[in-house]
Amino acid sequence: MISKNKIKYIRSLEMKKYRKADCVFVAEGKKLVGDLIGSFDLTYVAATAAWLSDNALLLSSAVFQGVEVDEVSEEELRRISFQETPQQVLAIFRQRQSDADINEVAANDLCLVLDDVQNPGNMGTIVRIADWFGIRHIFCSDASADIYNPKTVQATMGGMARVEVHYANLPQLLDSLDSSIPVYGTFLDGDDIHGQQLSSHGVIIMGNEGRGVSAPVSAHVSHRLFIPNYPPGSSTSESLNVAIATAIVCNEFRRPR
Repeated sequence: MISKNKIKYIRSLEMKKYRKADCVFVAEGKKLVGDLIGSFDLTYVAATAAWLSDNALLLSSAVFQGVEVDEVSEEELRRISFQETPQQVLAIFRQRQSDADINEVAANDLCLVLDDVQNPGNMGTIVRIADWFGIRHIFCSDASADIYNPKTVQATMGGMARVEVHYANLPQLLDSLDSSIPVYGTFLDGDDIHGQQLSSHGVIIMGNEGRGVSAPVSAHVSHRLFIPNYPPGSSTSESLNVAIATAIVCNEFRRPR
C-alpha cells in the first residue's frame, strides 16, 4: 500500500525544480533499477510482490539499510509510474554530485561536450552511446536536457551508472582547457572524418538539434569534422539526428587504425 502523499511526491519528481530541491530522481523497471543500485544512493522503492520476492537477498543487504520500501499492486504502480507499461518496480535515487576536471579527463581519454542538446531522448541515448564506447564523462551546457528527467533516465538504459554527466557554462569551461588538448566538432563545412588522424584523447563537441554548435563554443574547436553522406554530393536529408551522429563519431574515434 502506498499513501496519497507519497503518490503526490513521486509524481512531482517529473518536474526539475522538485528533483533539484531534494537532489533525487526516479528510475523504473527491473533492469534499470538493478543497474543503478550500487552506483547511486537509494532512498525509496515501490515494487510488486513478485519483484520483492525475486530480490529478497538484495533487500536484506546493506544497500537497502534505511531505505523505505512499499509493496504495491500493479494498479498502484501504474498510478505513480511515468511509463506506459510499468515493470514491477519504481525507485528513487539521490543525484550524484560530480566535479570532474575537464583538463584531467581530456588529457587522458575522450570526453563529450554537448552544446544545448535539449531532447531528453537524445540526451539519454548519447549517454548510452558514451557508455558503449567507453567514454566516462560528458560535459553539458546549462541549457541541455536534464540527465535526471525521467525520460532521459529511461533512455540511458543504465548507462548513467557508468557515465558521469556534468553541467557548466561551456565557453568558460573550454576557456580553461589546456591548449595542447585537441577539440573536435562536427560541421557541414568540416573535413571528412574518415580521412582524419583522430586522437585517443581530447574533447568531442556535439551541437544542438536545430542549429548545431553555437558560435561561442565553435570558437574553441581546433579540428572541424564532417560526416559525409553516400554517395558524395547526392541529394539527402539536411542533417543527422544528434544521437546518431554521436554514435558515428564515437565509432570513428574508437576504430582501430
